Amino acid sequence: MFTVGPVAENTYIFRRDGSDRALIVDPGDEADKLLDAIRALGVKLDGILLTHTHFDHVGAVAPVAKATGAEVWVPEIEKFVLDDINSFVPWPDFGPFESYDAEHTIKGGEKLELADFEIDVLFTPGHSPGHVTFSIPDEQAIFSGDVLFEGSVGRTDLPGGDWGTLLESIRTLVDTLPESTSVYPGHMGLTSLGAERAGNPFLAELAR
Repeated sequence: MFTVGPVAENTYIFRRDGSDRALIVDPGDEADKLLDAIRALGVKLDGILLTHTHFDHVGAVAPVAKATGAEVWVPEIEKFVLDDINSFVPWPDFGPFESYDAEHTIKGGEKLELADFEIDVLFTPGHSPGHVTFSIPDEQAIFSGDVLFEGSVGRTDLPGGDWGTLLESIRTLVDTLPESTSVYPGHMGLTSLGAERAGNPFLAELAR
C-alpha cells in the first residue's frame, strides 16, 4: 500500500507470493514512486484496475501504463472522465494530470483472470455512478475504493453521489461476503467487513 498525493489516496500493488506478475489498483499520484516499487519488486504489471475515476485515484494511470505496458480496466460509465481528467478536477491547484484511453471497460459482474488471481468485479455505486469493488474470493479480500473505509464511508456530495445508493452497495458487500473479508480502502487504514458491520457508525442504518 502506498499513500500518495495531496488527499492521501491508497494505491495497492499486489501479487501472489513469489510471483513475478502483479496488479495495481487505483494509481492515484506520484507515478515515480509507484514505478520504483514495481521495479524493486522485479514484477511485470499485468493490469491496472480502477474502482472509479475521481482524479485522486487515476492521476498516475497514464504514466504507469505507458512505462509498464499494462492495460487499464475502468468502470464503463466513467471512462469518459479518464479520457479527459482535467475537465473533472473539482478544485483548483490539483493537477494537471494526463488523460488515458483505457483498453477495457467493466460494469460489474465480470470475472477477471489476471496475474494468477480470479477477481470478481462488483458494481458498488453511490460514491460515484460507475464505482466498482474488486473482490478476490480465495483471499477473502476486497479493494473497496471510496465505498467503505475504516470507521467511515465514501462521500456522496460529489457529482453522481447518492447516499441511499451507497448504503445499498455497502449492504451488498456485508450481506454477501464473509465477515472476515479484509478491506483495502481508497483512504485511511485497512479493516474488515466484520469490524465495520460491528462498529462503523455510518452503517447503523443497515440494521434497521
